[in-house]
Amino acid sequence: MLNGKVAFITGGGSGIGAAAGKLLAKEGAKVVLISRTKEELEEVVAEIERAGGEAVALPADVSDGEGLKAAIDETVSKFGGLDIVFANAGVNGTWAGIEDLTESDFRKTVDINLTGTFLTIKYAVPHLKKRGGSVVVTSSVNGTRMFSNSGASAYASTKAAQVALTKMLALELAPQKIRVNVICPGAIDTEIDDNTEQNNEGVGVEVRFPEGMVPLTGGQPGSSEQVAQLVLFLASDMSSHITGTEVWIDGAQSLLQG
Repeated sequence: MLNGKVAFITGGGSGIGAAAGKLLAKEGAKVVLISRTKEELEEVVAEIERAGGEAVALPADVSDGEGLKAAIDETVSKFGGLDIVFANAGVNGTWAGIEDLTESDFRKTVDINLTGTFLTIKYAVPHLKKRGGSVVVTSSVNGTRMFSNSGASAYASTKAAQVALTKMLALELAPQKIRVNVICPGAIDTEIDDNTEQNNEGVGVEVRFPEGMVPLTGGQPGSSEQVAQLVLFLASDMSSHITGTEVWIDGAQSLLQG
């Protein structure tokens, strides 16, 4: 399906990024995985290679434009081009009421989630323009359909902005045959909660879901592999006429909680 394609994936050391890297490699793509944690990346690369795929680990911070550009340039130098960009890296950051959320906390979340997405696409575009391609951005149900997670103001703001950025760039880049779409996962079984600093007790309105938050699965979260299948679809020619579109993958969670 993706034979000969070159894919650049941020946040590729774990969770959705790692699952997407494995699936895209299985489908024939040459995969470059980006993360700040070298050890995690090398484990994913080793697993891909054991399965017969081709992958490279490049440690980088998506909020560092110079380092990110160098990683993209190295990708193109090694594989001769770029076809797929999965701008997936992100953090939950600090969840707190507006009075307790510091300027530093807010800026850090913006730098990684929003500025990191901007930089990833910005430095990939000159290469994507040469033969067209697909960009997929990871947003969230938070900030797009769902606003019941009190204290997640910084996170939700970046996720909403990612959708707007996607739509702007989809139109701008359409003449160059570059498609730009955004996925909005709900509760997914990943490690993202590990980078959440929660100080939101008593903030906002308490919301309870006695039968679970995810109607389709009886309350159980989705898997990274399910999200990876959506990424594969949007990265491939199966979605060749889809751009500027957000796709929620949440088992109807956001319809219940919106």
